[in-house]
Amino acid sequence: MIVELIELEKGSVIGLRMEMEKAPLILIKARLGFVMCGYLDIETAEKLGDAAAVVRGVSSFEEMLDSNIANLTTSAKNLGITEKMTVRQALDKMI
Repeated sequence: MIVELIELEKGSVIGLRMEMEKAPLILIKARLGFVMCGYLDIETAEKLGDAAAVVRGVSSFEEMLDSNIANLTTSAKNLGITEKMTVRQALDKMI
């Protein structure tokens, strides 16, 4: 497992990357929420009231940061995050 401190414009977030059988599982956690890869379930995050967003087809932190949000929870929308926003922009709203 790789754990990395990632510096963004508005502060720091923590990246977690774990090698799975076919593709890596990647999650970046900020103070108010997180962005996850498609391995994790956005519906569960919604039920729990988490501010969460999902991206697809990424294999590194840099790819994730530059990707656009594919789906998000109501709590993430309440932070001003929208689909098509980059992960970098979304995380700045979660810091």
